[in-house]
Amino acid sequence: MSQGVQISGRREEFALQHADFEKISRIAKSGWGLSLDEAKKPLIKSRLSKRLRALGLASFDDYCRIIEVAGQEERDHFVSALTTNVTHFFRELHHFEYLETELLPGLIARAKAGERIRIWSAGCSSGKEPYSIAATILKLDPSATSYDLKILASDVDDVVLRTAEAGKYHPSDSTFPTEQHKNIVFGSTQASQNEWTVRPELKPLVAFRNLNLMAEWPMTGLFDIIMCRNVAIYFDKATQAQLWAQFCKYLKVQGHLFIGHSERIGEPDKFGLTMCNITTYSYGGSPSAQSNRVDGDPKHGA
Repeated sequence: MSQGVQISGRREEFALQHADFEKISRIAKSGWGLSLDEAKKPLIKSRLSKRLRALGLASFDDYCRIIEVAGQEERDHFVSALTTNVTHFFRELHHFEYLETELLPGLIARAKAGERIRIWSAGCSSGKEPYSIAATILKLDPSATSYDLKILASDVDDVVLRTAEAGKYHPSDSTFPTEQHKNIVFGSTQASQNEWTVRPELKPLVAFRNLNLMAEWPMTGLFDIIMCRNVAIYFDKATQAQLWAQFCKYLKVQGHLFIGHSERIGEPDKFGLTMCNITTYSYGGSPSAQSNRVDGDPKHGA
């Protein structure tokens, strides 16, 4: 098979044929629930071409054969190429303002009284979302690390999870709504101007785990808050509906689900959800429907 084709006098290194795109789309859907839009074809081609060069392959057809039998490392590269992993500290600030004023004070009080409180950052990318949650918690109560209050931060991409666990970020990739928001994440001073490290107090609150939302979930406990923002945009409507229903199985009654600014839940009442703030929903399901749930194993972050 030819490695390239000639286009307007210029040699194209790799040609992404329609059949190749269909195979890539099928693998992405079956493995991770990702729905690839034809409009993203040039971006996908550009990103996956880097993997073809790195592996010394001649075509996307060859790459598809490899991905179908590849180990975890190459599959991580594959899913990283198909998703953007765009994230910011305190992204969609209104969500964090709602957390700080309406939800976290009550949850912290319950944790202080000995109750088990769990928050899930699903699709946490490089960790900026869960660290923003942790910083907000410690802003409200610096003693929160001594309570049974934990944040599960999960993503399907091990590449970004390694960055998240390290908690080290370049200043140019670390924008904040205000200087105060920066300080509660990183502190007022940093040892290096080229790398900022999150405050060490934040890390005990967060457990990072690799988790594919389309695979079996290992957690057995319920969550008080689930944040899954700007993740469902990669799924088709049917897969999104399955995801909302699955999240509700893992939410405590009166728990809350946060989704991204461009995402919508059609007919939320079907899932027992009621909108209570911008892209924020309260779950009002029946406790009897979840009576088979037990408290989670901390190893699974639940």
